Amino acid sequence: QAQLVESGGGLVQAGGSLRLSCAASGRTFSGSGYVMGWFRQAPGKERGFVAGISWSRSTYYADSVKGRFTISRDNAKNTVYLQMNSLKPEDTAVYYCAVDMRTSPVVTTTEEGYDYWGQGTQVTVSS
Repeated sequence: QAQLVESGGGLVQAGGSLRLSCAASGRTFSGSGYVMGWFRQAPGKERGFVAGISWSRSTYYADSVKGRFTISRDNAKNTVYLQMNSLKPEDTAVYYCAVDMRTSPVVTTTEEGYDYWGQGTQVTVSS
């Protein structure tokens, strides 16, 4: 059974840092080539793309997080990370990891491009 489990969320003051992790488990992820991404949803807003990374580690970021967030992955562990620095109150949201099973060097930025989703982890940034 395919499963994505996020961890690392929490409460942090503005300017602080957090590191999110997402581990993918199940035979579905025993292959290679899939893209992993992070999305977030703030209260009253739609879920939106944050960052994505291809199997070969090409990365793509939303403009709002460029220079502050870094996405990385460990293919041997089927795990993706999101290092978040210089956090702002507007980064407060539930963060979701997602997997696009298509073998592609291109990172998809739309929800429809992703096949599996985690349950989400809350990130709260206080001012």
